[in-house]
Amino acid sequence: MARLAQTAGLTDIQREILSTVRDFVDKEIIPVATELEHRDEYPQQIVDGLKELGLFGLMIPEEYGGLGESLLTYALCVEEIARGWMSVSGIINTHFIVAYMLKQHGTQEQKDHFLPRMAAGDIRGAFSMSEPGLGSDVSAITSKAVKDGEEYVLNGQKMWLTNGGTSSLVAVLVRSDEGHPEGTAPHKSMTTFLIEKEPGFGEVRPGLTIPGKIEKMGYKGVDTTELIMDGLRLPADRVLGGVTGRGFYQMMDGVEVGRVNVAARGCGVAQRAFELGVQYAQQRHTFGKPIAQHQAIQFKLAEMATKVEAAHAMMVNAARKKDSGERNDLEAGMAKYLASEYCKEVVEDAFRIHGGYGFSKEYEIERLYREAPMLLIGEGTAEIQKMIIGRRLLEEYRFQG
Repeated sequence: MARLAQTAGLTDIQREILSTVRDFVDKEIIPVATELEHRDEYPQQIVDGLKELGLFGLMIPEEYGGLGESLLTYALCVEEIARGWMSVSGIINTHFIVAYMLKQHGTQEQKDHFLPRMAAGDIRGAFSMSEPGLGSDVSAITSKAVKDGEEYVLNGQKMWLTNGGTSSLVAVLVRSDEGHPEGTAPHKSMTTFLIEKEPGFGEVRPGLTIPGKIEKMGYKGVDTTELIMDGLRLPADRVLGGVTGRGFYQMMDGVEVGRVNVAARGCGVAQRAFELGVQYAQQRHTFGKPIAQHQAIQFKLAEMATKVEAAHAMMVNAARKKDSGERNDLEAGMAKYLASEYCKEVVEDAFRIHGGYGFSKEYEIERLYREAPMLLIGEGTAEIQKMIIGRRLLEEYRFQG
């Protein structure tokens, strides 16, 4: 085999796209990733390169200036990019979730207004569900939109926005009781609003503040922020889809795409960790021979490679299921859960293979060791994935007694 994580059944166009992205990763991302990450520096030159390649429009239909590619193509590109530096894949992930939500649920006016500029990379997307006291309980959202004439007034605090500062369009989920009587289920009284803003920090439009970057253990370079709405006024035509009360379902549809993305990121980081581990094992000598010739290390490499292959297969299956138009929450949950857990394990094994050098910032594995934990909680924790998987299994295997 040439390398791990090959994908059968790809078209010539898909293979060409992936080859181009892989070359870009090898030449433009891997050589500078660790240095930029240690400085927590936004990778502007890399982002400009992705824009030039057309990757910001990868899944946006051709009629809006995009490439019109599938979720599978996108996920495989994310896998390659995360192999170089996971933070870069985060920059395009939230952008694509917003673009996907617009494509699937937006009004024609919203599609015409946003998608061409998103395809060109001139508008960068971010999306926001979480709040400071929320965690995984989306039904507990307290941010609220109140109708005032032909506008809505939004108030509340959101948390954990990837690209919160660098984005110019944010899809925000808030509670909107207008038209929904008291006692309505929480998920039926939520609305997604499309907020246009200036990139940067501070007050980025009247009533909207991005306080600054949240300092993180890993996943550096990409900005993660809060978002504070204090009397933010939006016209009614910035309700995604033009109808209130559908926001929860729109966001969950987008999150399914996001979970496939996180699975792809886990696959990419695990691949890189395996590459680093197998290379180092052939270079490092102990007891008169390369450590790769010791059975204990060979066992580790065998386990790592098997996990990389298994995670990749599940990620590809989840993407193809979504592309087919079928419900894929079970497959996406399984893929995200397995890929993130296996990623953590493969990275730790590569770290162990490096021994004391793995603890040094001079070695790339140190960066991966700090990045992998984010995948365990991003787009829903392992426990949330297990809840989704368990409920869906009970639907499929309902006992007929």
